[in-house]
Amino acid sequence: MTVPTGRRERKKAATRQKIADTALRLFLARGYDAVGIREVAAEADVAVTTVFSHFASKEALVFEQDEDFEQRLVRAVTDRAPHEPLIPALRQEIHALVRHCTGDDAAPVWRMIVASPALLEYEESMRLRHAESLATAIAAELALPPATTTCRTIARFVIDAYALAREAAEPQAAVDEIFRMIEAAWAAVAGSRRVQASP
Repeated sequence: MTVPTGRRERKKAATRQKIADTALRLFLARGYDAVGIREVAAEADVAVTTVFSHFASKEALVFEQDEDFEQRLVRAVTDRAPHEPLIPALRQEIHALVRHCTGDDAAPVWRMIVASPALLEYEESMRLRHAESLATAIAAELALPPATTTCRTIARFVIDAYALAREAAEPQAAVDEIFRMIEAAWAAVAGSRRVQASP
């Protein structure tokens, strides 16, 4: 998570983290459907309105790093070194995200997500939103219209790479395998449209 600088921002971030940690602990102990927002608020010693000021829905409590992941993907495009190719920069970030989400601590969380239709639906909408943000960043870097099909397609491939690799027996090897295909697709597009993949 991005470290907040001011005292007020740090306090808000600490409260948000406390709520998310409390919710996840309760969800894993008793089951996602068995725990309500009021119980999360009471256990975290905050008001229900405070929970909703930090999280738009119950599902969002499970995906509390959603915005951080989205920002990391965008920064992989916008903050890469001069002349660093686009696709390798994205591959590196997906590797990091997959490592984060395939650690031993993450396994119970993903089992809970897979068992809940509401959480699966939320995760799907989250991935689509991440793909759109990534496509917009790629288009901006290449001075293309935001809705360019090429940028949206590559962004969707990148987001799907994360989801597919996370489920693979060897996640990191899966990232490399998928990105070889993404690299080939991007090279074909760059060749036909003369799109430069680096600034």
